[in-house]
Amino acid sequence: MQKITLPERADWRALAQEVGFSFADMHGEPYWDETSAYQFTLRQIEKDIEDPATELHGLCREATAKIVQSEQLLTKLGIPRDFHDLVADSWLQNQPEIYGRFDLAYDGTGPAKLLEYNADTPTSLYETASFQWIWLEGQIAAGVLRPGDDQFNGVHEALVDRFRSLFAPDTDLHFAAHTNSAEDYATVEAMGWAAREAGLGAHFTELSKIAISKDGQFLDEQDRVIAILFKLYPWEDLLRDDYARYIAGSNCLLLEPAWKAVLSNKGLLPVLWQMFEGHPNLLPAFFEADVTDALAGRGPAAPDVAAAFGRARAQLIKGHVTKPLFSREGASIRIVENGKVTLSSDDDSYGNHPRVVQAYAPLPDFDGFRPIIGAWVVGQSCAGIGIREDRSRITQDLSRFKPHFIRD
Repeated sequence: MQKITLPERADWRALAQEVGFSFADMHGEPYWDETSAYQFTLRQIEKDIEDPATELHGLCREATAKIVQSEQLLTKLGIPRDFHDLVADSWLQNQPEIYGRFDLAYDGTGPAKLLEYNADTPTSLYETASFQWIWLEGQIAAGVLRPGDDQFNGVHEALVDRFRSLFAPDTDLHFAAHTNSAEDYATVEAMGWAAREAGLGAHFTELSKIAISKDGQFLDEQDRVIAILFKLYPWEDLLRDDYARYIAGSNCLLLEPAWKAVLSNKGLLPVLWQMFEGHPNLLPAFFEADVTDALAGRGPAAPDVAAAFGRARAQLIKGHVTKPLFSREGASIRIVENGKVTLSSDDDSYGNHPRVVQAYAPLPDFDGFRPIIGAWVVGQSCAGIGIREDRSRITQDLSRFKPHFIRD
């Protein structure tokens, strides 16, 4: 894994505007940055990222099966009690999943370490699936990259295949997001594009304009009944929304399904560690409430947690990260090293949520920037990667998106 300085395409900004990539710059700072790119070998992609990400998703499904059967775990993950059955039933009914994105720490030597799973509403889909592929083709055509260079990027094709496998031709799907977010809109447009290519009907609707019919069905702004809804609206918010009480009786299939509420939750991390302690792609993780006393020199109450914590204690004391159950774009995250907080997010908007404690895995440093690998899972297999980098050790909302290529 190397970071290679490359010339920018002269026309990339005009091209971005032409194809609707309107957030290539945000708040006066570059978001898309092709002044350099990350180079991988095929072995690094296949053995260190693709295969582990697919395996991790399988472990997450095993964890889901355990969590939805446990009132205690659902409560610890912050799932409102009134919706425990909704979440569990969606799993038991095998309601289908579409996609998710693992965030991995990886320095080129492996094993990649799971930092978190954005399993419900991950963004950066358009720039991963489309614009970085356009970059690859353009740079090969310009002679900047070699004809044999490749990219781990079958995300769009995998989405097309996923939609085609789940729904009969001409099935109508609705795709909902807030139109005031260019990034969110680009995500649902990328989804709709894949659905249309799969032979399905794809209708965009503004989230705020979804209504409820007299018989409890969801309606779009044209009063059409919504039978299948891909919503870029996280379950942790939806389950606290007035509309949540209508979900069970709406006869609407929601994508992602309600069981994804337990995978897009940082509380997944300690459950994974409890179930698969020592797995090479996992980091020791615990619910903060279970280990607060232990970190202060006292023992946690639960014997199994005490034993696991004892085995990880030295690693956690050397460095750990505390994360709220619900947090996005690095908000409310703290890095603690040798008992001292060495970095806190400037954004503390999720600071009132319960936290998990996870062993600290430093991101590699390339010219002062620290990349994080976003490994995209479509269905149950890893289909591609996108990379974001930041000068901070906490990846944030304005972290830069970097293209990548494979060369052997």
